Amino acid sequence: MLFFKKEYNVKPNQLGFLYRENVLEKVLNSGVHYIYDRKDKTELICLPTCSRMVQLINQEVLTKDNISLRLSVIMHYVISDGELFLSQFELNKTILAILSEAEQRIYSTVQIHFRNLISRIESEELNEKRGDLNALNIEELNKEIESLGITIQKIMVKDICFPKNIQDLFAKQLEAKIRAKADLENARTSVATARTLKNASELMKGDENIKFFQYLEAITKIASKGNHTFMIGELQHFLNK
Repeated sequence: MLFFKKEYNVKPNQLGFLYRENVLEKVLNSGVHYIYDRKDKTELICLPTCSRMVQLINQEVLTKDNISLRLSVIMHYVISDGELFLSQFELNKTILAILSEAEQRIYSTVQIHFRNLISRIESEELNEKRGDLNALNIEELNKEIESLGITIQKIMVKDICFPKNIQDLFAKQLEAKIRAKADLENARTSVATARTLKNASELMKGDENIKFFQYLEAITKIASKGNHTFMIGELQHFLNK
């Protein structure tokens, strides 16, 4: 019999919180529920049980060396205690408005933590320590927002944007490092080449076979320029010079 009963639908990935005369009566799982309500005094509020994502876009922060930059962060959270969550907000709003207000509170807490963390890092070290930013102490954050019935699951840095003039300085610094590295490699190559030539020269000084081939090469070059007569006499004496 469905007389005096009201039908409530709780969709998948939701929990339903049934209020009777503005007092929480029970929690309903996903499904269709028929609730006795002769006086039409019941109301159902559904909360998501799955993870939700929030983006903190272009948050202005200051590094240890007073460089201003903009930070974008992605955060995942879940409502871990729906009853506690609903007790922290006015329920005369839509569920979307309640979730938006909750996310603003999380937003402010995470923003303060990132500002404190980045204020201890030099701008030049920031990209190298990006992993440290992703390893932000989530347990500490969750302690601060546990009264909301919310648990932060993950925080990731999406973008770090420096002002254009700072980007230009970093680009010039990187170019100088690359040029210095290239010059160093060229210098090492030149030294190695000079050392090889010196060793070859030392080797050629005392090698009779090399002297003989040099002698033949000289004769060949002279002969290629015209008709010549060569008097080869004391060849061994010449080679010994």
